[in-house]
Amino acid sequence: MFVGTFRPFAALLGMKDGIGREHDALPRPVLEPETTKPSAMKAAPPDSDAEKSRSAESDEQLMVAFSRGSGDAFGELFLRYKQPLFEFFRRRVTDPDEAEELTQETFLAIVRASSRYQPRALFRTYLYAIGFKILHAHRRKTAIRATLFGVATRSRAPALESATDSQVILRQAVGKLDRLDREILLLREFEELSYAEIAQLLGLPLNTVRSRLFRARVALRALLAALVPKVSPTGLVETKECV
Repeated sequence: MFVGTFRPFAALLGMKDGIGREHDALPRPVLEPETTKPSAMKAAPPDSDAEKSRSAESDEQLMVAFSRGSGDAFGELFLRYKQPLFEFFRRRVTDPDEAEELTQETFLAIVRASSRYQPRALFRTYLYAIGFKILHAHRRKTAIRATLFGVATRSRAPALESATDSQVILRQAVGKLDRLDREILLLREFEELSYAEIAQLLGLPLNTVRSRLFRARVALRALLAALVPKVSPTGLVETKECV
């Protein structure tokens, strides 16, 4: 079981807002395993009018407020998305420490680009788009390092030793899908993005997203049936929280 802890962002960034005041240090959030976590978008009950107001704001409103210097607005966004973003990376790299580092890098990129933010799309689409760029850069760096220096990277480590057999089987099956089909499936089933968001994020026509998602689901059922002939291929629905 993995439990990770992020470093406080104020210390990490040493940044200041528009009026010269340092952003308040964010809490040290604990990343929980998916199988035991509460709903990703649920927050602790607010204990002040200010917190109630922040929790009622949309992601896009909070990001605009942060771009204008509100550290509290970023703190609320961080609390909403720290766990979903970690899980986004955790499904794509096998080492939890790497997933945590990539999550940190994505939030740092959000901070650095905040002054240029324009609410042209949903914030979560914007967030995952940056996450994809960081993931692709990480994969390129890993491939170059392995080619030039023969370095065995953490991302090539075996699957979680503590994972159950069904989790391992599902990971193996998802890993056998075509890369684009796999990304579409993960974004739809796990990140729960709409077809339109996936199309925007991956730069694909909406009908392509629909058809490739259907193909991915059919292929996954066939793979699961081949790996576990005695188990119903509907295991995606039953075990998707564990991938």
